[in-house]
Amino acid sequence: VLLVESGGDSVQAGGSLRLSCVASGNTDGTYCMAWVRQPPGGKREGVAEINSDGTIRYASNVQARFTLVKDNAKNTLYLQMDSLKPEDSGVYYCAAHSRARCPYEYSPMIDVLPWWGQGTQVTVSS
Repeated sequence: VLLVESGGDSVQAGGSLRLSCVASGNTDGTYCMAWVRQPPGGKREGVAEINSDGTIRYASNVQARFTLVKDNAKNTLYLQMDSLKPEDSGVYYCAAHSRARCPYEYSPMIDVLPWWGQGTQVTVSS
């Protein structure tokens, strides 16, 4: 599976961005997909993920500001980011797992996701 992200940019605090992740290859739409970010000098952290049944989990620090939408017809995952804060800055990666439900039994779950995109940079200035 090939994942290609786009949409990263530099914005002012309070602004919005929409990231896109297009999946291609051996996909049938029935798999876990996630957005993961890595802040400058920091560790990777999960942002949000969606299971094949449409259930979504958000990290507590983005809840109510970020919205995850998946278009199965286009094999595309979107991350709508509103009310951006400087601490949202980082490289945002799209990742996926072949299972229909994300492997939450692992902690951190993102460490067992086998497919990753190249990342897209988001910079939020104050």
